[in-house]
Amino acid sequence: MRTKRKQQGFTLLEIMLVVSIIVIILGVAISKLGNTTAIAKSMRVQADIQAIKTQLQLYESMNGFYPTTDQGLQALVAQPAGDPRPTRWYQLFKEMPKDPWGSNYIYRNPGQKNAGGYDLFSAGRPRSTSRHSGRRLGRRLAAAR
Repeated sequence: MRTKRKQQGFTLLEIMLVVSIIVIILGVAISKLGNTTAIAKSMRVQADIQAIKTQLQLYESMNGFYPTTDQGLQALVAQPAGDPRPTRWYQLFKEMPKDPWGSNYIYRNPGQKNAGGYDLFSAGRPRSTSRHSGRRLGRRLAAAR
């Protein structure tokens, strides 16, 4: 007499169902993690601006004024040649940090957005694919003072 043995294992349908669930879960996880570079760049801009603001405050406390727009942030790296000349100048940066997109931070004194102080911001990501190629648009991540 022959006995029937019960076969054990998964059917093709069960395997495909499990694989499709795993793919959906991975797709959701990747989409949630996909924007981390933008968040990291934004955090870096905020940290750079805070560092520059701190050095600008130190410059102002030593000299009684902030660098002009013409002197720019380079006044924190090299002694300005133009007026007003700082009386107690010290090199506060070895070189100015660039924003995550490789551009210089924008500094204006007196500011356009902050008439009583200065403006300090990043132009943001270059938008060379737009119809305004060459013009940089961006979110002003921080205005100073």
